[in-house]
Amino acid sequence: MKVRVLFFGATAAAAGTNTLELNLDDRSNTGQVYDDLLERFPELSRHRLLFAVNQEYASRSTPLNAGDELAVFTAVSGG
Repeated sequence: MKVRVLFFGATAAAAGTNTLELNLDDRSNTGQVYDDLLERFPELSRHRLLFAVNQEYASRSTPLNAGDELAVFTAVSGG
């Protein structure tokens, strides 16, 4: 199945791209994609990453489906 990955802010700089299309196994989840992304883009390990699937926050165990959009961004804090 194909999933579109979107990188925002510092994650786009670390990955060197804003978008990426991945071909995944049918039973993939965000944790598996996280591991794959760290292998492809080691610079991402310097960031505290958050994920959203189809514009909703996701945990590492969130399942992915064909055609999903996975957003990758860094956690930010403010006050």
